[in-house]
Amino acid sequence: MANNHCINCGSNDLKTFLDLGKQPNGNVFPNVEQRHTEQQFSCVMLVCTCCWQVQLKAFPSVESMFSDHPYVTGMNQPVVAHFETLVQDILQKFPMPANSLVLDIGANDGTLLSKFRQQGMRVLGIDPCQKTGRLAKEKGITVFEGFWNQHSAESMRSLKIMPQLIMATAVFYHVADIHSFVRGLAKLMQKETIFCAQCVYLKDIIEKLQFDHFYHEHIMIHAIAPLKKLFSQYGLRLLDVDFYPIHGGSFVLYVGKEASKLPSSPRIAQAIEAEKAAKLDQLATYQHFTRQVEHNKQQLIALLKKIKQTGKRIFGLGAPLKGNTLLNYYGIGTDLIDCVTEINPYKIGKYTPGTHIPVVSEQSIQVQPDYYLLLTWNFLDFFIQKYADYLNNGGYFIVPHPHVRIIDKSQLKQ
Repeated sequence: MANNHCINCGSNDLKTFLDLGKQPNGNVFPNVEQRHTEQQFSCVMLVCTCCWQVQLKAFPSVESMFSDHPYVTGMNQPVVAHFETLVQDILQKFPMPANSLVLDIGANDGTLLSKFRQQGMRVLGIDPCQKTGRLAKEKGITVFEGFWNQHSAESMRSLKIMPQLIMATAVFYHVADIHSFVRGLAKLMQKETIFCAQCVYLKDIIEKLQFDHFYHEHIMIHAIAPLKKLFSQYGLRLLDVDFYPIHGGSFVLYVGKEASKLPSSPRIAQAIEAEKAAKLDQLATYQHFTRQVEHNKQQLIALLKKIKQTGKRIFGLGAPLKGNTLLNYYGIGTDLIDCVTEINPYKIGKYTPGTHIPVVSEQSIQVQPDYYLLLTWNFLDFFIQKYADYLNNGGYFIVPHPHVRIIDKSQLKQ
């Protein structure tokens, strides 16, 4: 699908600021035979100079990206821990009676909903992926198989499903038709229903050079200011925003009906002012970002080549989608990285999309490499502790950005 207009405001005032070239679907891990038939799609980032929404120029169909999705929330320990905190924070901020209904859009394997259920809530999910839906069912959680939009919202309304809280963690930027998504919210939300969206934050991405958050699943990358205008079109109002370090920097946005008795926190206006101060409403900011990405690419490739020339071994740590963006754009293959380690059985035994580096089980490593390129850089603190013995024994992590650096045992907490 191609976008010739802003998905948010409809403007044609779109400017290209970063072209990541042809990229495979970074969550489709080919086997030996499939390596020769991979599809490639352009990965070009645009910014709207009218509302300053950042979005992809073109992307595969959402059905092809999400119907057989290999990501499983419950395997990601930092995210599970974050959900524990998030649920506590939400219920403290917006106290709800026991037995209130929580709907999770993009429910995956039901990990988040299980946390709400532990707090005495009724839970329901919607997600297009059969694989994770089965995992949720094993937890006793019902997940409707499908995408969230105005039509699925109408179906739920006709069934008298009335959630007090609607969640969308790491999903609100996966949406091709954001207006249908928000119209669906407006249809289903009651006067005091709260919609909670957690998204990677454009401000963090720009400031920390996290260009590998740009990939086909991330159809849009959000900041608060453009979203305020979007929600207001449908009688919805921003109530509050919190910021968390998860995924390299995320915001959690709370949205209510315009008529909600809940006030809008001053944190909304403060966040929008901070975005202006960061010059997210200036094209030069995005052009400078691209120049920095090119410099980072040269630095990382030079370091990897230098290490290989000394006869040292480098493995990749983790095979997240963002890591595949980096590997493909930087042209890093088996000439520089021997293999990539993973714990996800849906990826192990296959190859990284596009670059075709073998994906092996973390458990199968008999002899550790000299260096790990940390493709899961967003969980650096977690992996420093998990790999404490490796670092203590002289191993190193290579962290790709915001600047290329090497982590050794001196980073361990005493």
